Amino acid sequence: MTRAARGSRLSRGQRANLHGYLLSAPSYLAVTLVILIPFCAVVIFAFADFRLIDIQQMTLGTIDWSLANFAKALSSGTFWGALGTTVAYAVFTTIGVIGGGVVVALAMRRPFPGQTVVRALFLVPYVLPVIAGTTIWRTMLNPQYGFLNAFGTQVLGWETPIAFLTTKTFQVGSVGIPMALTVVILFEIWKSAPFTFLFVTARLQNVPAELEDAAAIDGANARQRLTHIVLPQLRTVVMVLLLLRFIWSFQNFNDIYLLTQGAGGTEVMAVKVFKELTVRADVGSAAAYGLCMTVILLVFGIGWALVNRRKEAM
Repeated sequence: MTRAARGSRLSRGQRANLHGYLLSAPSYLAVTLVILIPFCAVVIFAFADFRLIDIQQMTLGTIDWSLANFAKALSSGTFWGALGTTVAYAVFTTIGVIGGGVVVALAMRRPFPGQTVVRALFLVPYVLPVIAGTTIWRTMLNPQYGFLNAFGTQVLGWETPIAFLTTKTFQVGSVGIPMALTVVILFEIWKSAPFTFLFVTARLQNVPAELEDAAAIDGANARQRLTHIVLPQLRTVVMVLLLLRFIWSFQNFNDIYLLTQGAGGTEVMAVKVFKELTVRADVGSAAAYGLCMTVILLVFGIGWALVNRRKEAM
């Protein structure tokens, strides 16, 4: 073999790297086509005065670049209203989903008769298709033939049925309750708390029983063992779930649109983007709203990382 032929052969490490790049290429291609290119298009549209009717004549040379879409959004009361609704929805669903999942997981730590059946039943809302779940809730809350209104009028003495999914505010004494928003928050908690339950249960199963046994021998009661031994073990998984749950809730669209279509004060940012695109056919405005959502989530993610790093350093 000549020196040139020997020099052209790849080493074992180089061949391994080449094989890795070739195996990863389909994933990189899929990410580029499904995520990167659409995101770049959103960025371009956000700075353009562009409607669906202009799509056939649009080229990069004909785009009128400006900040008009962002100025119009930030000066609009509907933008800030949708943002406030989105933040409230994301915060309360995150608290409810994580809190509910943790409580149920702790309650089912110890074996009891029928534990497997109870766990399986608790997971049903999470595995149930969202269209099926929303149909069940819409039927249950229907003001004409829904079970909840029938029970309320016939048993609890309600004067009239309540339109849970379209009533913006319901007065209880002197306190106004955001009715429709509360319903969609409760639906999301009901549907997603089992996700938290799965992660927390998996973590609890890895907590050494010797720690609690030793604490019990030293005289620690059940509350002390829970607060000083069990709950600190859940910190990492809860912090990860906090980030994921807030992001998913902030950009949630399916549940809210299928339940209320944004009525009754439930028009979150995702629904607003959808309406800007489909009802007003304003691609530029919809892209600007979507880009604002991305920036807000990016800021939240950076803040979460800084807080988490600071706690780990303590």
